[in-house]
Amino acid sequence: MQWTLVIPLKPLARAKSRLADTATDGVRPGLALAFAQDTVAAALACQAVKDVAVVTDDTLAGRELSALGARIVPDTPGGGLNAALRHGAAVVRASRPESAVAALNADLPALRPLELSRVLDAAAEFPRAFLADAAAIGTTLLAATPGNELAPAFGPDSRARHTASGAVELPLAGVESVRQDVDTGADLRTALALGVGPRTAAVAARLLIPGQ
Repeated sequence: MQWTLVIPLKPLARAKSRLADTATDGVRPGLALAFAQDTVAAALACQAVKDVAVVTDDTLAGRELSALGARIVPDTPGGGLNAALRHGAAVVRASRPESAVAALNADLPALRPLELSRVLDAAAEFPRAFLADAAAIGTTLLAATPGNELAPAFGPDSRARHTASGAVELPLAGVESVRQDVDTGADLRTALALGVGPRTAAVAARLLIPGQ
């Protein structure tokens, strides 16, 4: 099964506020863009991925991610993360109604194509399925096979919310790169230890993070 990934990205100026302990206001937008670039590049290198649609109104991010091969979908609802994901999935299926779609976080800078392929192959067995984040509280990927609505419920305690919505949790081991989103300085250090993409590595090198 070939998947279209829908990746939401808020305006870079407002992104990653919880990284304030690690990166200054002047650095965080560039770091958020680097996360998204490395995420999109790894996703497009995954054999299970047909294409990637990024839902964003950020001009710079749109230009840079389009250059990598992503389709840019304007965030016309402007209603937050779940509204953006519903809109992105609807845009994809307007032209390809039978598409398998999966929502993927934009802050997975250590993402490995082979690990993502394992997750998507497992998700293909269920109408809707999700992967919990490294903290086992949130969600990094939510998938819907053809004929099924994505029905995203991201936000606080999204693991529990997606379970309650009927999505199947994927109990996979060895897919740490797909679980490791980055919200805090500690998350970033963990991602760096896993091995991040080149754009994140370049920005992180300027932060002088201990141990890196």
